[in-house]
Amino acid sequence: MSEKNSPQNHYPLTFLKLGGSLITEKSQPSTARLSVLARLAGEIADARDHQRGYGLILGHGSGSFGHVAAKKHGTRQGVTTGTGWEGFAEVWRQAAALNRLVIEALHQAGAPALSFAASASAMTSDGEVISWDLLPIRTALESGLLPVVYGDVVFDKNLGGTILSTEDIFDYLALEFQPKSILLAGLEEGVWADYPERSQFVPLITPNNIDTVAPAIGGSASTDVTGGMASKVQEMLALTQKIPGLEVQIFSGESEGVVQAALSGVRQGTLLSEIEE
Repeated sequence: MSEKNSPQNHYPLTFLKLGGSLITEKSQPSTARLSVLARLAGEIADARDHQRGYGLILGHGSGSFGHVAAKKHGTRQGVTTGTGWEGFAEVWRQAAALNRLVIEALHQAGAPALSFAASASAMTSDGEVISWDLLPIRTALESGLLPVVYGDVVFDKNLGGTILSTEDIFDYLALEFQPKSILLAGLEEGVWADYPERSQFVPLITPNNIDTVAPAIGGSASTDVTGGMASKVQEMLALTQKIPGLEVQIFSGESEGVVQAALSGVRQGTLLSEIEE
């Protein structure tokens, strides 16, 4: 039986991303916010403990670990030279280093987390995933484990190598796993129509108002080679149009308890939806 023809997951499924701006000091290379990471890991573990049969795929950004090296070497745009491949390996090393800290925090909190690196199993062509054996992730979910993915380098048929952001990974996985919600926890309270001034909050984004909102949405306050907020909004809104009933929330995980509340079904921040409420 092929993966796409395998039985549908029997559990409600949520994707949660911990943004790089939330779990690292994005202005300081290779610096994790360890106390924040420990708190978030505890909230995730508690949410899972209180909701048996609840499926979760966790993703995290690279923040000050991967983005700085990626910008230096231009890895997202492609890899063709010896120096470029050395940079590719450095971006991999930095992203993996942060992932190890995330996994350790989750295990310290009691969450049975396993890491699934895109670099080890995915292949792309011009940045689009063309192959990825997802059976191990599916089996981990069905076994009650917590799969963890993250922004990572990948080999690319045409570009040599490139980078898949966590949103790119969520985009591909969502079409396979059909989650009911995607939660993007960062530093910002949600989407602002006048970033960085932050005086015009956008509570709801749909296909009907995206053309009005999009030009005003800012990028990222720190180095982000994968597009910043505007790219995230466009990518996630497109996904809501492909998966019936999918809702995406963009919110801040900076305050204690917010991520756990979001995982428990309490709406946070800006909602991205295919339909008006």
